[in-house]
Amino acid sequence: MKTRTIPYTNYSEKNRLEMVDFYNEATEDYKFWSKDFNMHFGYFSWFKTNLFRRDTMLNEMNTQIMKRLQIKNTKNRLIDLGCGMGATMRYALNNFKNVIAYGVTLSDFQVKKGNELLKGKNGIIIKENYNNTFFQSNSFDSAIAIESFCHSGHNVNSLKEAHRILKPKGRLVIADAFLKKNHNNLCCGGKFAYQKLCEHWSLEKLETHHYIKDKLEELGFTNIKIEDISYRVAPSVLHVPFAISGFILKKIFRFKNLKRESLHNLKGSFYALLSGLHLKSFGYYIISASKQ
Repeated sequence: MKTRTIPYTNYSEKNRLEMVDFYNEATEDYKFWSKDFNMHFGYFSWFKTNLFRRDTMLNEMNTQIMKRLQIKNTKNRLIDLGCGMGATMRYALNNFKNVIAYGVTLSDFQVKKGNELLKGKNGIIIKENYNNTFFQSNSFDSAIAIESFCHSGHNVNSLKEAHRILKPKGRLVIADAFLKKNHNNLCCGGKFAYQKLCEHWSLEKLETHHYIKDKLEELGFTNIKIEDISYRVAPSVLHVPFAISGFILKKIFRFKNLKRESLHNLKGSFYALLSGLHLKSFGYYIISASKQ
């Protein structure tokens, strides 16, 4: 399977290379965040999740994503666009016996380790660029992107590719942080947190949720639903300082040095928390839509 490439600006290419390096080196650190390797924030739900048990919230986010895909009892081909270690894929395969799951990532480490975790399951992770995959048009019933499109700046090419590979009536669900206003209009504190977040997590930029809605409509998606779930996500975000402290102490007690990528990951997590405090500038959303 040959990976196709698309033109990048110098900045985009630099960011892409940094992002790949970041995930090749720092993915293993996420075991401290989630025993299931969920590389995203969580969703708090009364009577379903535990505020003090992070993985209950992280897996509830997976539940909420699956709920919005509206998976029926018939065969369903699912693609995770920016799948990380494949945690959401494994969740889907464990809960829906009719699902066949594919994941794409640019990280060799994630491909290797993710496929080891998928062994014996009806899923596979492939090294591919989610902006330009080798899959045929109209191939998938479901597509998800959980905190992944931000790495390419919520680029319209990501939405175009999702639209291309989805079958008619196929569902797309995006869960991510978005700006509530143009980055030029952020306050000084918000702008500082935004710049540092992008720098340490190798994010090209963030777009507004309004921009995503407009582009989805232009591409022909229908039944577009924008849900602000910031307050549902907040409890898991508040775990960040405790997770950071615990991770650093663990390294110190084991006399291990922190890798450069790990430091970037920890700093990025801190600025994610700081960004979350600017509720007028940042929000976390689930965006769902159907291809006509």
